[in-house]
Amino acid sequence: MKGATAVAAAELERDDELVRAAQGGDRRAFTRIFRRHADRVHTHLTRLVGPVPERDDLVQQVFLSFHRALPGFRAEASLATFLHRITVNAAFDHLRGRRRAAAPIEPAEVERLLDPGLDLRQRAEARDDLVRLFRLLDRLAAPKRIAFVLVAIEGLSLAEAAALVDASADTVKQRVRAARRELDVLIRREDRDV
Repeated sequence: MKGATAVAAAELERDDELVRAAQGGDRRAFTRIFRRHADRVHTHLTRLVGPVPERDDLVQQVFLSFHRALPGFRAEASLATFLHRITVNAAFDHLRGRRRAAAPIEPAEVERLLDPGLDLRQRAEARDDLVRLFRLLDRLAAPKRIAFVLVAIEGLSLAEAAALVDASADTVKQRVRAARRELDVLIRREDRDV
């Protein structure tokens, strides 16, 4: 565990150095920040909005927003936390801006989300489960969906999720409960209709 803590501390230190350099106009430092954090942003976006084709554009949007915010970034939170918050905001805007109709899900994108160690039967079941999950999540309003994903899927505490969505922990708790109730109803309705 000591090794993991040391690596995390070193990464934070390097992030701080890169941020300071980027704030000073060093483009290479910004590029290194992008390379270091783009996969994590992409993963968060996949969880929040699903495996939709717009994710790559949203990743770019997150880093453009970060670039604009860079002069005022005072490192009160870690860079990863700051980027996570920008990612949540971009996801919220994206979800709010689209109709509540189900977003198209690319089969190849779902395949990339699966554990490569699964056998064919397990892959098929996991693929069907993921497609169903994203389809059901598409039926939720953006605030409920984001709160649910942050707490139930990403495993954040209510306080951590609240900080990312700029709401109280109680508000996030209510959104998660409402999302669970809606999902339960949708699942029961689908199961009954099969």
